[in-house]
Amino acid sequence: MRYALYFSPPKDDPLTGAASRWLGRDAFTGETYPAPEHETLSAAEQFELTADPRRYGFHATIKAPFSLAASVTERDLMAVVEEFAARTPAFEIPELVLGQLGRFFALVPGSPHQPLQDFAAKVVKSFEPFRAALSEADIIRRDPEKLSDSQRANLLRWGYPYVMEDFGFHMTLTGQVPEIRAAVMKAILAERFSGFTGRPLLISGLAVFTEETRGAPFKVHSWLPLAGAKR
Repeated sequence: MRYALYFSPPKDDPLTGAASRWLGRDAFTGETYPAPEHETLSAAEQFELTADPRRYGFHATIKAPFSLAASVTERDLMAVVEEFAARTPAFEIPELVLGQLGRFFALVPGSPHQPLQDFAAKVVKSFEPFRAALSEADIIRRDPEKLSDSQRANLLRWGYPYVMEDFGFHMTLTGQVPEIRAAVMKAILAERFSGFTGRPLLISGLAVFTEETRGAPFKVHSWLPLAGAKR
């Protein structure tokens, strides 16, 4: 069993619904959805290009998946998550936009937002005592020779390369999209998510996702509202 601390909008939020239907699975309910036929993107191609994010469920990684340290239990973790959420105020990202990060697409902030960076760093630090140390295989899986010096240091210190100054909030919508299909994908996603881009995103909760066995679909274990946010 692995646990992860992710941002997700609430279960019944319109963005959760739209993204789950796009990816083909709702991490809250386990419900699956067929990919629609689009005049420029077949259902089969969409299903293939969303396979990776579909397994993880719609989210933004805050503290990446980890096994529990031997000294703690799930109950210990959940008690601290509940306390953390209750004392951490909800806040807004001023603008959500569609971004292309390398060869995959995601919903990202329109510009750097320090309260978001601070929130992510606080989550990573606060829950570090619950994380079991990475195995050598885990480290090798991250291709450390391809990481920057700071990313390698993060991997060894925090168990994940993309934290602290290397953190970039993103809610993934695709896997690796071939370059010749990028323009088509961008146009489809811009249309599909036009109701959510160009406007603020409320960071209203912290979600605990679980992976029962390596490679299994991630599921929402609990969604905890931040202080001042509605459940």
